Amino acid sequence: MPFVKMWVHIVWTTKRRQKLLSKEIRPLIFKHIHTNALQNNILMDSVGGYEEHVHSLFRLRNNQTLSEVMRLIKGESSHWINKENLILGKFKWQEDYYAVSVSESQVVRVRNYIEQQELHHGKMTFEEEYDNFIRKYGFKLKG
Repeated sequence: MPFVKMWVHIVWTTKRRQKLLSKEIRPLIFKHIHTNALQNNILMDSVGGYEEHVHSLFRLRNNQTLSEVMRLIKGESSHWINKENLILGKFKWQEDYYAVSVSESQVVRVRNYIEQQELHHGKMTFEEEYDNFIRKYGFKLKG
């Protein structure tokens, strides 16, 4: 039996980074994403975010791929948001996402960061957060 403990911090946005995740619906969406992930055998720890994006922290199982997990999370949640009519018009997530591994020693810090997104974004925009993330982890942007 393989023993795997791979923590992943992942961030994704609404289509065109539209600020569709209002303060009223964010808790519903984040709770639904968390519950649905657990029901789909995804070891979801934390879900949070702000007006146009979502952060989550989960453990990747030995028989899961990151793309499979994201397909399940994003596909089902956008379907649910539309079914529940939580926004006007058709809701979609952006196709892209970014993800990094998290060491065991940093799990609590990342969890706290995710849970404090509203406070965090009172001081920093998502664009600033995104730029910092891309720079910190050395991601190369297209073009």
